[in-house]
Amino acid sequence: MSSQDNTGIPLTHAPDGKGYKLLELPPELLALLESDDPPVLKLESSPVSAVVKHGGQTWGLRQKNTSNALILLAPAPASSSSSSEHASDPATQPGATELKAISTIHESVELLLDTTGETAKPIARGKWHEKFARTR
Repeated sequence: MSSQDNTGIPLTHAPDGKGYKLLELPPELLALLESDDPPVLKLESSPVSAVVKHGGQTWGLRQKNTSNALILLAPAPASSSSSSEHASDPATQPGATELKAISTIHESVELLLDTTGETAKPIARGKWHEKFARTR
């Protein structure tokens, strides 16, 4: 039987206390932002939701909840508090790194192109969803 010398990369849970939101950009807006001359976008409020504007285009922001969490990881120096039984572990040697789970995201914000000239309206999904969404 072969021995396994690679113990992997240590992973710890270390929330940083910052609130993160994942922003889903439509392909046409992403192309504009990645161009050599990216535009200035305006974020404005509306009676229903916030909107992003550029020129004659308007995108409404809408929150989406998901059952699949996204875990944000950040590299960090490996902890120096290793036990003597793991002293030969390459992951605990000086200069080694570990990963820290700094946040878990359960919702994202999507931008919907407004072609009607009105702001994006929330989708009614029943009383339970409306009650739950108000507390988020």
